[in-house]
Amino acid sequence: MRPMMKHGARLLAAAALTGALSTGALSTAAVAQDGPAQVYDVAASFEDTAFAVESAIVNRGLVIDLVSHVGAMLERTRADVGGDTLFANADVFLFCSAVLSRKMMEADPLNIAFCPYGVFVTETAEGAVQVGYRHLPDGPMQDVEALLDAIAREAAGL
Repeated sequence: MRPMMKHGARLLAAAALTGALSTGALSTAAVAQDGPAQVYDVAASFEDTAFAVESAIVNRGLVIDLVSHVGAMLERTRADVGGDTLFANADVFLFCSAVLSRKMMEADPLNIAFCPYGVFVTETAEGAVQVGYRHLPDGPMQDVEALLDAIAREAAGL
Protein backbone atom coordinates (compact mmCIF):
# COMPACT_ATOMS: atom_id res chain seq x y z
CA MET A 1 0.00 0.00 0.00
CA ARG A 2 1.36 3.40 -1.00
CA PRO A 3 1.15 5.86 1.90
CA MET A 4 -0.49 9.22 1.23
CA MET A 5 2.03 12.05 1.22
CA LYS A 6 1.85 15.14 3.39
CA HIS A 7 0.88 18.34 1.53
CA GLY A 8 4.40 19.86 1.65
CA ALA A 9 5.99 16.66 0.37
CA ARG A 10 3.37 16.57 -2.40
CA LEU A 11 4.28 20.07 -3.50
CA LEU A 12 8.01 19.23 -3.61
CA ALA A 13 7.40 16.00 -5.51
CA ALA A 14 5.02 17.75 -7.92
CA ALA A 15 7.64 20.43 -8.57
CA ALA A 16 10.27 17.76 -9.29
CA LEU A 17 7.90 15.86 -11.58
CA THR A 18 6.87 19.05 -13.36
CA GLY A 19 10.53 19.91 -13.90
CA ALA A 20 11.23 16.47 -15.33
CA LEU A 21 8.24 16.78 -17.64
CA SER A 22 9.15 20.26 -18.83
CA THR A 23 12.76 19.29 -19.58
CA GLY A 24 11.68 16.25 -21.56
CA ALA A 25 13.17 13.81 -19.04
CA LEU A 26 9.86 11.97 -19.11
CA SER A 27 7.95 11.16 -22.27
CA THR A 28 4.65 9.56 -23.10
CA ALA A 29 2.75 8.29 -26.08
CA ALA A 30 -0.95 7.81 -26.63
CA VAL A 31 -2.04 4.25 -27.20
CA ALA A 32 -4.96 4.12 -29.62
CA GLN A 33 -7.74 2.03 -28.18
CA ASP A 34 -10.90 0.88 -29.89
CA GLY A 35 -11.65 -1.18 -26.79
CA PRO A 36 -13.04 -0.23 -23.41
CA ALA A 37 -10.32 2.20 -22.33
CA GLN A 38 -8.10 5.07 -23.41
CA VAL A 39 -4.53 4.41 -22.31
CA TYR A 40 -1.34 6.45 -22.39
CA ASP A 41 2.16 4.92 -22.16
CA VAL A 42 4.29 6.72 -19.58
CA ALA A 43 8.09 6.77 -19.27
CA ALA A 44 7.90 7.71 -15.57
CA SER A 45 7.83 5.19 -12.72
CA PHE A 46 4.58 3.75 -11.41
CA GLU A 47 5.00 5.71 -8.16
CA ASP A 48 5.57 9.03 -9.96
CA THR A 49 2.65 8.41 -12.29
CA ALA A 50 0.32 7.43 -9.44
CA PHE A 51 1.35 10.60 -7.60
CA ALA A 52 0.74 12.64 -10.76
CA VAL A 53 -2.79 11.19 -11.05
CA GLU A 54 -3.46 11.95 -7.39
CA SER A 55 -2.20 15.52 -7.86
CA ALA A 56 -4.18 16.07 -11.07
CA ILE A 57 -7.39 15.06 -9.29
CA VAL A 58 -6.80 16.96 -6.04
CA ASN A 59 -5.54 20.10 -7.83
CA ARG A 60 -8.95 20.33 -9.53
CA GLY A 61 -10.61 20.58 -6.12
CA LEU A 62 -11.88 16.99 -6.29
CA VAL A 63 -11.68 14.46 -3.48
CA ILE A 64 -10.33 10.96 -4.01
CA ASP A 65 -12.87 8.64 -2.38
CA LEU A 66 -10.80 5.49 -2.72
CA VAL A 67 -7.60 4.15 -4.21
CA SER A 68 -8.37 0.57 -5.21
CA HIS A 69 -5.20 -1.53 -5.18
CA VAL A 70 -6.32 -3.93 -7.91
CA GLY A 71 -2.82 -5.22 -8.63
CA ALA A 72 -2.25 -6.16 -4.98
CA MET A 73 -5.63 -7.94 -4.86
CA LEU A 74 -4.88 -9.91 -8.02
CA GLU A 75 -1.50 -10.97 -6.70
CA ARG A 76 -2.84 -11.80 -3.23
CA THR A 77 -5.55 -14.08 -4.68
CA ARG A 78 -3.50 -15.58 -7.55
CA ALA A 79 -2.58 -18.75 -5.66
CA ASP A 80 -6.24 -19.36 -4.78
CA VAL A 81 -7.77 -18.74 -8.21
CA GLY A 82 -4.83 -19.54 -10.48
CA GLY A 83 -3.35 -17.52 -13.28
CA ASP A 84 -0.30 -15.50 -14.12
CA THR A 85 0.96 -12.31 -12.55
CA LEU A 86 -0.80 -9.56 -14.48
CA PHE A 87 0.74 -6.41 -12.99
CA ALA A 88 3.70 -5.42 -10.88
CA ASN A 89 1.42 -2.58 -9.68
CA ALA A 90 -2.10 -1.46 -10.55
CA ASP A 91 -4.21 1.16 -8.78
CA VAL A 92 -7.51 2.80 -9.66
CA PHE A 93 -8.22 6.28 -8.26
CA LEU A 94 -11.95 6.74 -7.67
CA PHE A 95 -13.54 10.18 -7.29
CA CYS A 96 -16.57 12.27 -8.25
CA SER A 97 -17.33 15.80 -9.37
CA ALA A 98 -20.50 17.23 -7.82
CA VAL A 99 -21.02 19.52 -10.82
CA LEU A 100 -20.61 16.83 -13.49
CA SER A 101 -22.42 14.15 -11.48
CA ARG A 102 -25.48 16.37 -11.05
CA LYS A 103 -25.45 17.29 -14.74
CA MET A 104 -25.18 13.71 -15.97
CA MET A 105 -27.77 12.35 -13.52
CA GLU A 106 -30.24 15.14 -14.30
CA ALA A 107 -29.92 14.04 -17.94
CA ASP A 108 -30.57 10.42 -16.92
CA PRO A 109 -30.71 9.23 -13.30
CA LEU A 110 -29.36 5.83 -14.43
CA ASN A 111 -26.05 7.51 -15.19
CA ILE A 112 -25.42 6.85 -11.50
CA ALA A 113 -24.03 3.55 -12.79
CA PHE A 114 -20.91 5.44 -13.93
CA CYS A 115 -20.19 7.01 -10.53
CA PRO A 116 -17.57 7.20 -9.13
CA TYR A 117 -15.19 7.97 -11.97
CA GLY A 118 -11.87 6.17 -12.20
CA VAL A 119 -8.39 6.79 -13.54
CA PHE A 120 -6.02 3.83 -13.44
CA VAL A 121 -2.27 3.45 -13.36
CA THR A 122 -0.67 0.11 -14.21
CA GLU A 123 2.82 -1.31 -14.36
CA THR A 124 3.47 -4.60 -16.12
CA ALA A 125 5.87 -7.21 -14.78
CA GLU A 126 8.31 -5.89 -17.42
CA GLY A 127 8.05 -2.35 -16.02
CA ALA A 128 5.85 -0.66 -18.67
CA VAL A 129 3.69 2.02 -17.05
CA GLN A 130 0.34 3.22 -18.39
CA VAL A 131 -2.35 5.63 -17.22
CA GLY A 132 -5.91 5.65 -18.51
CA TYR A 133 -9.64 5.52 -17.99
CA ARG A 134 -12.66 3.60 -19.26
CA HIS A 135 -14.61 5.01 -22.22
CA LEU A 136 -18.05 6.36 -21.35
CA PRO A 137 -21.25 6.53 -23.42
CA ASP A 138 -22.05 9.44 -25.74
CA GLY A 139 -24.16 12.31 -24.50
CA PRO A 140 -23.72 13.99 -21.11
CA MET A 141 -21.13 11.41 -20.08
CA GLN A 142 -18.72 12.92 -22.60
CA ASP A 143 -18.17 15.85 -20.22
CA VAL A 144 -16.99 13.32 -17.64
CA GLU A 145 -14.80 11.57 -20.20
CA ALA A 146 -13.22 14.93 -21.08
CA LEU A 147 -12.36 15.40 -17.38
CA LEU A 148 -10.89 11.89 -17.18
CA ASP A 149 -8.85 12.49 -20.32
CA ALA A 150 -7.53 15.81 -18.98
CA ILE A 151 -6.47 14.13 -15.73
CA ALA A 152 -4.83 11.16 -17.51
CA ARG A 153 -3.03 13.42 -19.99
CA GLU A 154 -1.80 15.73 -17.24
CA ALA A 155 -0.53 12.76 -15.25
CA ALA A 156 1.14 11.40 -18.39
CA GLY A 157 2.80 14.74 -19.08
CA LEU A 158 0.95 15.43 -22.33
